[in-house]
Amino acid sequence: MNVGDAAERSGLPAKTIRYYEEIGLIRPARAENGYRDYSGDDIHRLAFLRRARNLGFSIDDCRQLMALYQDRGRASHDVREIAAAHVKAIEEKVRELQSMRSTLQKLIHACHGDDRPDCPILDDMAGAA
Repeated sequence: MNVGDAAERSGLPAKTIRYYEEIGLIRPARAENGYRDYSGDDIHRLAFLRRARNLGFSIDDCRQLMALYQDRGRASHDVREIAAAHVKAIEEKVRELQSMRSTLQKLIHACHGDDRPDCPILDDMAGAA
């Protein structure tokens, strides 16, 4: 099937599919005319990548996960380590976002929100006391 059909079946934009090919995540066969020819296995790999990316895994993580997925001799602890590291990174990001929210809430509370030019939000961003 062509890239348009692959996009429809996998749920990924054609541009993303071409990018994944460019960086070596997938390697579809080529028809005699030189066009990409996606197989059912290619669609399955693309759906795998779509799900992994939707879970927030990086391209490098996806590359490792795809290699592990295709390796029937893999150890599940290798997959678990990648997933656990990802959860740890997510938790750190959540803490950072909560801290940003808290800071912004304090600044919003300190702002009078009237016609005066003084603004604690801008002062904080500018590093002023």
